[in-house]
Amino acid sequence: MSVVRERTAPRPLTRPPRRPQGPSRRAAMSGVWPYLLVAPAVLGMLYLLVYPLGRAVLISFQDFGLRQLILGDARFTGFDNYTTLLCDPRFWTVVRRTFLFMAVNVVLIMGISTLVALMAERLGRVWRTAVLSALVLTWAMPVVAATTVFQWLFHSEFGIVNHALTGLGFSSFDGYPWLAHGPAAFAILVTLVVWQSVPFATITLYSALTTVPSELHEAARIDGASGFRVFRSVTLPIVRPIFMLVLSLEVIWTFKAFVQIWVMTRGGPGDATTILPVYAVQTALSGQRYDLGSAASMVTVLLMSGVLVAYFRQMFRQEGEL
Repeated sequence: MSVVRERTAPRPLTRPPRRPQGPSRRAAMSGVWPYLLVAPAVLGMLYLLVYPLGRAVLISFQDFGLRQLILGDARFTGFDNYTTLLCDPRFWTVVRRTFLFMAVNVVLIMGISTLVALMAERLGRVWRTAVLSALVLTWAMPVVAATTVFQWLFHSEFGIVNHALTGLGFSSFDGYPWLAHGPAAFAILVTLVVWQSVPFATITLYSALTTVPSELHEAARIDGASGFRVFRSVTLPIVRPIFMLVLSLEVIWTFKAFVQIWVMTRGGPGDATTILPVYAVQTALSGQRYDLGSAASMVTVLLMSGVLVAYFRQMFRQEGEL
């Protein structure tokens, strides 16, 4: 008796079907991907900006001198550094000078930039290109290089300014030490800061002026409006956001001006050109009181923030009324 065994074919190995990626998973990936792209820049900003600021805030509440810088055994002193700073009469003199320096610079920068931008808008193509190119070249000059040039211009013995004034008959300016007199040094620094800041403000305002429709200007002139009235009633309301942005940036930049003053006068003669950033560095370096220098820097940040907050509140109130 033979047993017939049936041979069955082996079943093919089959894999479970893949689940298609649903729209939710794709949406999740598309939502995470932008954050991954931005993450390096955010981490770099946190390391370069937020960490130094936090470190300065911490030092301002410590007894932090040269010994603590080397050994790292700083102890907390609370608000003692701020109390010492705010009780110093020299500090409040520097605060008043800082606001004066900021106000003079911002008024001159915005006034000159607005006039130059309006002029560039009305020039022909060739002259407009020449003016804008000169502004860009001025803007591109490094701060230290520009400051060195101004030092040479107003040098008491070899400066071009004294040579030109003496040649015009003003013999009293022969060997005149500009940087040894407080008001003269203050005026030179204002001129330098304005000269460096006007190009950016002018180019930005000129770009905003090009967005104003020419039909509005023509209609206003037909109605008999003067040039000033056209600017005040037609042009300025349209470019107001850009104008306010430039004004805010100039307030910040002039409030924290340091390189020009430190390279040219180091805050002298006396304290004639010392503003808050220079005062903070002087305090930190003169007696290795890094805690007082950090406290002065924090007060500078608070004052500048207060000015900007008050300014933006006024701006938003005016926009709400309009």
